[in-house]
Amino acid sequence: QVQLVESGGGLVQTGGSLRLSCAASGRTLTSYAMGWFRQAPGKEREFVASISWNGGSTDYATSVWGRFTISRDNAKNTAYLQMNSLKPEDTAAYYCAAARTTSTSRTYRLDASYNSWGQGTQVTVSS
Repeated sequence: QVQLVESGGGLVQTGGSLRLSCAASGRTLTSYAMGWFRQAPGKEREFVASISWNGGSTDYATSVWGRFTISRDNAKNTAYLQMNSLKPEDTAAYYCAAARTTSTSRTYRLDASYNSWGQGTQVTVSS
């Protein structure tokens, strides 16, 4: 099982940017698609973005399309979420997750597809 640790969260003003990192240990991230989810207080966890094993396919929630970019560096065993043009409604705890897969090109939106989860990092966007 891969262990995941997120970092990079913090407090930012509306319109600002943050880059989240997700460092993996225990196993290499090859053979894993990666995803980012978020959960705001009183709300259910929601899908944000996913990237395939080989990095060639990405998928985004409509709410972050054009503002967020997911990427990965398999040599560093790390995934990233670049967040630009942040809005107050982006305020949430952000979680990275890894989905074991045999497909090099699949992405996953359902949290049930993911086998490993990080502890989360808080992102707060002030208005």
